[in-house]
Amino acid sequence: MSDFLEIVKAEAKSLLTLKKTERLWHVPLLASLCVGLPLLVGYFTDRLDYGLLSCMAGLVILYLPTTSVARRMITLLSCSFGFMISFTIGVLFSFNPYISALVLGLFTVGVHWVVRYFDMKPPGSFFFVMIASIASCMPFDFDVVPLKVGLVGMGAMLACLLALFYSIFITKNRQFAKDELILLKKNSTAAIFESLIIGTFIGLSLLTGKLLELTNPYWLPISCMAVLQGVSLQHVWSRSFQRILGTFIGLGLAWGLVSLHFDALGICLTIMILQFIIEMLVVRHYGLAVIFITPLTIFLAEAGGTALNHANDLIETRFFDILIGSLIGAIAGYFLYHEKLRRTTERQIRKTKVSFWLKKRN
Repeated sequence: MSDFLEIVKAEAKSLLTLKKTERLWHVPLLASLCVGLPLLVGYFTDRLDYGLLSCMAGLVILYLPTTSVARRMITLLSCSFGFMISFTIGVLFSFNPYISALVLGLFTVGVHWVVRYFDMKPPGSFFFVMIASIASCMPFDFDVVPLKVGLVGMGAMLACLLALFYSIFITKNRQFAKDELILLKKNSTAAIFESLIIGTFIGLSLLTGKLLELTNPYWLPISCMAVLQGVSLQHVWSRSFQRILGTFIGLGLAWGLVSLHFDALGICLTIMILQFIIEMLVVRHYGLAVIFITPLTIFLAEAGGTALNHANDLIETRFFDILIGSLIGAIAGYFLYHEKLRRTTERQIRKTKVSFWLKKRN
């Protein structure tokens, strides 16, 4: 009982603590422009649906490293290509709920393994999985797949262009190593174990959402993946707790914003403002950022439909979607950081590797 009270006390303290950060204010501004400009283009061309699809790819800007211009652009272009692959895989297999859940799970295994191999920093594999999850829930229409992939590519390219101008300006008087190498991290059995666990639960969360016939089942894998960004079991449960609490408060904010009945331009500007606030907060306090992430994701997901006209139903539905996804993520975290299960699985992976190597040699 005393241990439980200590955990609760630690969580309560963390809710009131803001971390220090060296992130400059113009990084959130750049992120809001990368997300907002495609929306504004869509609004002024009377194709807000195109703008919503492109703005999602603008999130690639969050992978911009603090290095030389060349290294920045190599990283961002690679991630942009990854975004396009993520979307393509998701939308191509959206014709069947079981196949799409299986493919999403396998894709998550692969992308997490690759992220570990290149030792990518947060947000890591999160946005690749998020884009694939959203695409997996889109109505299947093979004829429009090239158009949709092209829109995602255009959004990513706009972000790369803005990043290029920003990087040239910000690195103007800074010196970097002439030979910057991309460090590769040897994938251990631990990385394979992590990838398998995360991929399994991401696939299960999407399948759960589809079997429950949720309106937007991608909320479950997105919430699950957000929780699994923790670096330890306690961190995972802490994130799960903060996400559920932040979501609850954020839904109240979302209800207030939705009740204002913004027009299309108002929605675009609101999304840009929310994106700026999130990027200012997320490195300081995840729980506070979630309060603003919730209305942002609701506006991004529902701006092209009629759901924003029914605030009460929308907020209730989103809360249960995120709650279920966060709980699945917490369960996944238990297996991910279960020492006995980890050791047993890693031992079996090593045995399989040795067996495969011996067969290949003979």
